[in-house]
Amino acid sequence: MPKSKVYASFAAAVRDIPDGSVIGFGGFAVVGMPINLYGALAEQGAKGLTCVSNSTRGGATLPGNAPDMGPLIQNNQVKKVICSFTAPTRASQRLILTEYVEKGLIEAELVPQGTLAERMRAAGAGIPAFYTPAAIGTELAEGRETRVFKGREYLLEEALPLDYAFIRAYQADEAGNLRFRRAQRNFNPLMAMAARVTIVEVEDDILPRGAIDPDDVHLPGIYVHRMVKVPPPPEGWWPQRPAEVATQEAEKAKTSQTATT
Repeated sequence: MPKSKVYASFAAAVRDIPDGSVIGFGGFAVVGMPINLYGALAEQGAKGLTCVSNSTRGGATLPGNAPDMGPLIQNNQVKKVICSFTAPTRASQRLILTEYVEKGLIEAELVPQGTLAERMRAAGAGIPAFYTPAAIGTELAEGRETRVFKGREYLLEEALPLDYAFIRAYQADEAGNLRFRRAQRNFNPLMAMAARVTIVEVEDDILPRGAIDPDDVHLPGIYVHRMVKVPPPPEGWWPQRPAEVATQEAEKAKTSQTATT
């Protein structure tokens, strides 16, 4: 019998992650974000990490006290961040990463979203580098190798392999075959293919081996090494639905209005 890929807890799944690891965190805003694995790694305490992600914070549907990359940064576990957002997208927002970068406590590498995805796809495909027009003419291209193809300038980008990928999926079977729900497919499959070890938090009950039709598999189990079923709240972290957020905001506004009258 093959060794089971199903782990009893998130703590067990991240227990052996060493200092200095390069870890990719899937998701776009909250969709497909491995919320529970963020929390487990913060408790595990590995340091000197290089964290790769589209962004370092969740979106509006992430519960206010839920873990993202912020606790890892505040725990001084992070050495470097490679991401597409190193500053808030709105003046009203606060990004923990920005404060640490400005103080020189963390190195940040800004990478356009498409380039970030392609660097990991290239790593998974065994391609060491590629050329892209993205970032040409900006500070990101200064001092770096470029080439002209058919009259257009392109920037050389290297593949981005990962030691670990933390991702979230909708369904899985015991072999590690995954299905993602709608936009969950964002960065998650690419990160899994680029990683030496992929750890997945799974929303539905994990199915018997072979229960998912091969034609319905979004990511083959060969790329998946560890899985944990997300328990129901409050033990497990789940994104809020937009309707729940809207209701909470309406209640806050009503309370505020009542307090001022």
